[in-house]
This record gives sequence, structure tokens and C-alpha cells, in this order.
Amino acid sequence: MPRKLEIKDLDANFFTLLNDRWALLTAADGEGCNPMTVSWGGTGILWGKPVATVYVRPQRYTKGLMDREEYFSLSFLPEDRHDVVALCGSKSGRDVDKVKECGLTVLKDEKVPYFAEAELTLICRKVYQQDLKGECFTDPEVDGKNYPKKDYHRMYIGEIVAALRG
Repeated sequence: MPRKLEIKDLDANFFTLLNDRWALLTAADGEGCNPMTVSWGGTGILWGKPVATVYVRPQRYTKGLMDREEYFSLSFLPEDRHDVVALCGSKSGRDVDKVKECGLTVLKDEKVPYFAEAELTLICRKVYQQDLKGECFTDPEVDGKNYPKKDYHRMYIGEIVAALRG
């Protein structure tokens, strides 16, 4: 069973975790859940709170869950489970039960599901969301390279309310 950590004592390198290992972003989906792979995001302090920021494109099934739910989790799996995060980033929860297909074990605190296989999980309470806008890019190359279809991500900022080590 995962053990709770003091948020201020987290010593994880989130640059490495997000860029190299990726994370499973999860929000409730009725009785189940739908993990989506994320590699864009960050952690820090905002408004005097520890926060995690994630980005979801409008066409993703998870966007509807994120818009609806108050809480989300970020689960960082061991390096040897890269097959799971790869599958969860390439298939839609509309078409596939990714939890079943990946053989993940769902745990749930009182607010949101997460995974027993995770080495580290952040439980977040959504405090802000906003769509990115093309006219706000100060570097047009970033816009052109990442958004040729103009399908801008929605940014979600969540207060980290719990950290769990698996």
C-alpha cells in the first residue's frame, strides 16, 4: 500500500519524470477511470500552494473528465513499465479500457483513482483551468510547431493535496 509523504519533502526530479518517463493523468470516469499519458507539465509553488500543471488537447477523452471532476492524479510508473504509459498515450478511453488492457491495479482515495504500480502519485485538487490561445504566443515557432491544427491544449493547475510513494 502506498505511503503518504510530506509534500514539502518531495525530492523527485519532475523534469526527468515528465520528460523522460511520462505520467498517467487520471480523473474519475463514473465507477472507473481513464489514464492518459502526459509529458507536458510541471510542479512548483503558485498562490502560496504546491501545484502541478498539466495540459490536455480538446479532442482527448480525458479533457471532459478533467473539466467535470474536481480532483485528478498524476501517477509516475517505474521505468520498466514504459509500455503502459506508451499504450495509454496512443489509445483513447472512448475505444479501449486502458486499465484492463495494461493490467493496472486501481486504488482510490476518497477523491480520485490512482495506480498501485506507481512509484509516486500526486493527488491534486483542480484550482484553475484555461485554454491556451494562439495570439498569446510570443514565439510563433512554438505555435506553428506544436499546433498546426490550432487544437490548443487546456491548462489545468491543481493544488497538490497529497503525495504517495508506492
